Amino acid sequence: MNLILLGAPGAGKGTQAEVICNTLHIPAISTGNILREAIKNQTALGLEAKSYMDGGKLVPDEIVINILRDRISRDDCKNGFILDGFPRTVPQARALDEMKVAIDRVIDIEVPDEKIMARLSGRRVCESCGASYHVDYKPSKEPGVCDACGGKTVQRKDDHPDTIKERLRVYHEQTEPLKDYYYATGKLFVVEGQEEVADTTALTLKAVNAEA
Repeated sequence: MNLILLGAPGAGKGTQAEVICNTLHIPAISTGNILREAIKNQTALGLEAKSYMDGGKLVPDEIVINILRDRISRDDCKNGFILDGFPRTVPQARALDEMKVAIDRVIDIEVPDEKIMARLSGRRVCESCGASYHVDYKPSKEPGVCDACGGKTVQRKDDHPDTIKERLRVYHEQTEPLKDYYYATGKLFVVEGQEEVADTTALTLKAVNAEA
């Protein structure tokens, strides 16, 4: 089964993608992870993408499509895949159609902006070991200090309130129209994000297995 996950930044797409991956035994392909790998390896496409991501803006279609095309052509995608973070715009969705990639279902995870702001702006990451914390949901024992290694915990630039607001603005302007695009095809299934991750997961799996 070929799936697309939609939802604003911080809606929990990555978490749900992992669950679906383990349930259906298909790879979860995160555009964010692919782009970060390209940036880490300092490829030409990666460096170009970084300039957009640092400003909280979407990476141009051409860059994303070139990276994605290679990924979904691998053997592990023969029985299906989950796309997380692509398409982000209606032109990208059309490009996916032009690539002759059949999409079976599109799962849209809905979470209010105010909840996303609280989720993301409260995240902290250890500079040394990468351990993750949250000031409200998973605080370190000592503020600003990693429980695991004693390193300094910081707020990533992506999690700064101003950056989050810009990312949400871009999402509503450019990505939200995808819901209408896929609704028209009868492939859209909406999942209301819940307070507990397990409850959202149950609804997501139901949507994946629902009768079309």
